Amino acid sequence: MDQARIAQSEQGLHKSLSRAQVVMIGLGGAIGTGLFAGSSLAIGYAGPAVILSYAIAGFAALVMVLSLSEMAVVHPSAGSFGIYAETYLNRWAGFVVRYTYWMAQVIAIGGEATAAGVYMSFWFPDIPSWVWSIGFSLLVVYFNARSVNHFGTIEYWLAFIKVTAIVLFIILGSAAILGIGTPAVGVHNLVGLPGGFMPHGFAGVWMAVVVGIFSFNGIEVIAVTSGETAEPETAIPAALRTMALRLFLFYVLALTIVVCFVPWTQTGASGIVKMSPFVAVFTHSGITAAAGIMNFVVLSAALSSMNTNVYLCSRMLFSLARGGFAPARFGRLTRNGTPLAAILLSGACILVAASISRITPLAYSYLFGVALFGAIIVWMFILLSHLRFRRVHPAKDLPVRMPLFPYMQIAGLILLAAILVTMGLDTLAWSISWLVGVPWLIFLTIAYFIWRMRSGRPAAEGAVNS
Repeated sequence: MDQARIAQSEQGLHKSLSRAQVVMIGLGGAIGTGLFAGSSLAIGYAGPAVILSYAIAGFAALVMVLSLSEMAVVHPSAGSFGIYAETYLNRWAGFVVRYTYWMAQVIAIGGEATAAGVYMSFWFPDIPSWVWSIGFSLLVVYFNARSVNHFGTIEYWLAFIKVTAIVLFIILGSAAILGIGTPAVGVHNLVGLPGGFMPHGFAGVWMAVVVGIFSFNGIEVIAVTSGETAEPETAIPAALRTMALRLFLFYVLALTIVVCFVPWTQTGASGIVKMSPFVAVFTHSGITAAAGIMNFVVLSAALSSMNTNVYLCSRMLFSLARGGFAPARFGRLTRNGTPLAAILLSGACILVAASISRITPLAYSYLFGVALFGAIIVWMFILLSHLRFRRVHPAKDLPVRMPLFPYMQIAGLILLAAILVTMGLDTLAWSISWLVGVPWLIFLTIAYFIWRMRSGRPAAEGAVNS
């Protein structure tokens, strides 16, 4: 499938997203409730050394997005990495990548919807949280059903709220630690508590990398927007590079302030947070109603992630339909250029995922693990596709080139594979990812070969010859 065929297969999408919207969409997808409310799990694993954990996870994300940037410039498409896997590996890979990513995002959005309902209970304790979860799910489906420019505008401002909160948190937290205008908090909590900087050794640091990888999941959304972005050859690589740097700084700096400001034993040891570290910093800085402000920010973070991931789900399903892997109705566009049927089906599945997360308190952790398994599989396929891509497109012919090829890709693949093995061996929570993820891949493989036999197409059709 060459560049012309990719453009033809996704004809009809409106290229109306601006560079600023693309950057904010990427930030919106990658900065969810994990940083504001879920980082306590990673801190519980690693203690103050969670800083190293997120740096390691950030390296894997950086390698992935730089590889994706090269391919997105040559092949701007809504199917993105699914198209690249189909083009440079084989049709089975394209089938598995797109369906796996669609599944992972549906599950992740279901969890975010449930979290958003809980956040609304802060203001409206008498209204059941499931009412809000369903309402917000319907709202983001409505946003996505409008024009892509309308979606981009909504996502820009939702993401702007949480980015502003993070920047303000970093400024106020740094001032509190250094004693600028307030009593100095210092760095005692970073190195002076029992166990020091790395209380659980490298094993704890490594387990926190698993959480870190999930936190960076969503950064790949920018490549999906390439099919609806004006001038993707300049907007996409610039947005990917700047966003990778911003995410790294946001996560590492914010978590450094968290472990300096709040003893890690209170933040994550038991998995129960008495007060959000974000609330603690704002309160220390004299900001009134800090709890209410942060609840609003965390709610906007959840809605932003939901909004972006519904976009991702619908475009993956649209791409599957246009590639002949799903019913044709999901590849049809409305007058304003949106795949409405794909959006509605994704929205319905999100409601199912949200309801499952209410069955048991452990259900959210299970969904979290399954979604992470799918995300890591997709990242590995992206790197494998890029290795093959470079055999067809030499670096000298590319407008965007990533450094240290292929060593960074190989290091990224080894790192991601090691994380998958770690998840499979963990008996406390993460093993559920393999118990669901491996059967899912087997199911997809069987479904693919059934589809191939019925369609009469060869398995490797679409692969590019080197």
